[in-house]
Amino acid sequence: MFTGIVEAVATVTSLIRKKNLYVLTVAKPALFDDVKVGDSIANDGVCLTVTSLRAGALQFDLMKETLEATTLKHAATGGKLNLERAMKADARLGGHFVTGHVDAVACITKVRTLANYVEYRITPDKALMRYLVPKGSVAVDGISLTVGEVTKKWFAVYFIPHTLEVTTIGAKKAGDHVNIETDLLAKYILKSKG
Repeated sequence: MFTGIVEAVATVTSLIRKKNLYVLTVAKPALFDDVKVGDSIANDGVCLTVTSLRAGALQFDLMKETLEATTLKHAATGGKLNLERAMKADARLGGHFVTGHVDAVACITKVRTLANYVEYRITPDKALMRYLVPKGSVAVDGISLTVGEVTKKWFAVYFIPHTLEVTTIGAKKAGDHVNIETDLLAKYILKSKG
């Protein structure tokens, strides 16, 4: 379980492609010195297990399902990923409950720069729109955000300059794809209503 508060941006240092599996290696941020093999780390919002620790690096195995369902299939050496360690039970929950189980990949359809913030309009699969409500929560590439405007086809999220600087989202533009995880609580509420 994660909070959607990105702790570091890491560089992909190696990507080995095998049949139905990628072995992803990222530079280990200094903040992650306590990480052990078996720990869960969100990479652009995708929960991955640390499979190996190397000098200054973290390694993960990406299974076929992960490759098919997330933007990590497009990862490349030199690319950047948002990282977050799993939350601790005794820590503040600064974002919202994020599982790291991406619902879908969606397209950024518009980026509008306004005074002191940037609006991103994102078009997900139509089936996900039922989980998106104004003032609700959504994770975009692992970043916990409040949903702004919602239409039948797209939803808006807003970024302050700080978030644009300390995550990978500031480099994204219209036409780029992002990992979307809708609010876990919304899913349970809708399921309970039948």
